[in-house]
Amino acid sequence: MLTEKDTMQTSDFLPLYGTDFIELYVGNAKQAAHFYKTAFGFQSLAYAGPETGIKDRVSYVLIQNKMRLMLTTPLHSNSAIAEHHKKHGDGVKVLALMVDDAYDAYEQTTKRGGVSSLEPKTLSDANGEVRMSGIKTYGEVEHWFIERKNYKGVFMPGFVGWESTYNPEPTGLLYVDHCVGNVDWNQMNPWVAFYENVMGFKNILSFDDNDISTEYSALMSKVMSNGNGYVKFPINEPAEGKKKSQVEEYLEFYEGEGVQHIAIATHDIVSTVKQLMARGVEFLKVPNSYYDDLLDRVGPIEEDIEPLKELGILVDRDNEGYLLQLFTKPVEDRPTMFFEIIQRKGAKSFGKGNFKALFEAIEREQANRGNL
Repeated sequence: MLTEKDTMQTSDFLPLYGTDFIELYVGNAKQAAHFYKTAFGFQSLAYAGPETGIKDRVSYVLIQNKMRLMLTTPLHSNSAIAEHHKKHGDGVKVLALMVDDAYDAYEQTTKRGGVSSLEPKTLSDANGEVRMSGIKTYGEVEHWFIERKNYKGVFMPGFVGWESTYNPEPTGLLYVDHCVGNVDWNQMNPWVAFYENVMGFKNILSFDDNDISTEYSALMSKVMSNGNGYVKFPINEPAEGKKKSQVEEYLEFYEGEGVQHIAIATHDIVSTVKQLMARGVEFLKVPNSYYDDLLDRVGPIEEDIEPLKELGILVDRDNEGYLLQLFTKPVEDRPTMFFEIIQRKGAKSFGKGNFKALFEAIEREQANRGNL
């Protein structure tokens, strides 16, 4: 007799086990690495560049618990990486996913309509082998499938360990909770269909412009999740409003579709946010009135209200429990990519009850930039 787990495994043609790494194309990887170490507490892990036989780029890999961040910069102007950065500024290029079999993941997704971005290949060195492949998704973002069960090295072949005398303490960031993509007008449903048909994801939550709207702007969102829930990709699309929405501002300044924000889990959001703020990370701030009836809205919580109010941390509840979350301001000069810090106390949702307060805070920032 098949168990529920057996049924899920037989029906899930693309088993995923979480995010392997996220690669950003940036203008200066050496300086960006210093920022993510200093501000967010990432640790030095690996390096690739001319010294390791790679002549067209440098990549620094940072780690904090289960989250790996790769920062890549081109060494010449006549490269696809340089063109990507010229158009988009700093931004996510690759969302790499852990799989048992990178070759099969490629076969399963491409035969269902996925467009190849990285044909299956095997990288090997004295520490073993890493197999990988990739497909295209919205904008210029790619999903890579990484199989590293037969590799014992620091990151993957072509990289060497990156030793540094400068190692700020970690801040309690654990792993990628979810990554949100912004797509153009009328493109949310086609990309929802892509994740359903090509990758076997399910649409687990939907929000329309009645759920996500303010006096001035609105957007729509659908949350896509793989079978075991380890990988979740909400997809945002603009909706009609009196003024320009945050998604429209992103699309204008990123000059296309892309990853809007990366949500990172923590076990203690108060401690993590305090450390991030002390290191110069800037967060959106909601009015203090948000906390006046907080417990009436979300019910009893374990945390004291005052530290949450002081830091601006938002709280929401669903049928499974509650969550605490806070959003940084954009981490580059263009008003594009930012981070979310999230602590889940059972909740599996995404803070629907906070949307109005959050988006009004974003609009205040937009207005300061003259982009509302």
